[in-house]
Amino acid sequence: MNDAGHRPQRIVVEPLVRTALLEDLAHGNDLTTDAIVPADRAARAVLAARAPGIVAGLDAALLAFDLLAPGAVRTTIRVRDGAHVERGATVAELEGPARALLTGERTCLNLLCRLSGIATATRALVDLVAGTRAHVVDTRKTTPGLRALEKYAVRCGGGSNHRFGLDDAVLIKDNHLALAGSIREAVARARAHAGHMVKIEVEVDTLEQLREALNERIDAVLLDNMTPAQLREAVELVNGRVFTEASGGIRPETIRAVAESGVDLISVGYLTHGAPALDLGLDIEL
Repeated sequence: MNDAGHRPQRIVVEPLVRTALLEDLAHGNDLTTDAIVPADRAARAVLAARAPGIVAGLDAALLAFDLLAPGAVRTTIRVRDGAHVERGATVAELEGPARALLTGERTCLNLLCRLSGIATATRALVDLVAGTRAHVVDTRKTTPGLRALEKYAVRCGGGSNHRFGLDDAVLIKDNHLALAGSIREAVARARAHAGHMVKIEVEVDTLEQLREALNERIDAVLLDNMTPAQLREAVELVNGRVFTEASGGIRPETIRAVAESGVDLISVGYLTHGAPALDLGLDIEL
């Protein structure tokens, strides 16, 4: 996958990596490394996959070393974001100050393993819905502070992004409807408040609610916790007038049936809040 046009810019990523480094360096130094490793010692290291999966987040992970020793750590990337690696594959090679390599190791791996795990989980679901019209998308169930990177990892895995925040689209959910009193009233208020470029989506739990929503000027419906049979009926009711999104309780065992109902999107919170980290390691080479 060519991710070059979709990678978060350094101005976005650097504050996240700095914050991660500061968790380890709150008092300014690495006691273990500084005591054991001479300041002038150089070293080579290899980032290697210890399990098969999809790589994501290399730029962010390697930035940890550049922040610790600006311009001093040379890196050779062997596998690009979005690529599949087998166990034992070399992902990147590094050479530079040994202290920087050891001090930045955990921050680098925390980011790379987390983001690669998300990409790997995404690719698994994307493969399961291959041949259908459905696109796998993420949600806002992300790690605080890491949303831009985690959503990037979803893209590396072949998925797509739902809204990034509360400010880029209107999603009218059950609690909004409870306070507004009806779908009609909620949509009317949203239309009056949002600009013409903002899309409006309404969450519905039943086909009756769906019929009500389709009478309003909306762009998408979120079909919450519906069975594949209910989803098929919902898609028939919509008949292409708005985007259809299935959500709630999506699992690898059920996602194919959901996709075959004809929905446009399948949103899966698990991708960014429950995907296991991919096992990668950094090994010093003498």
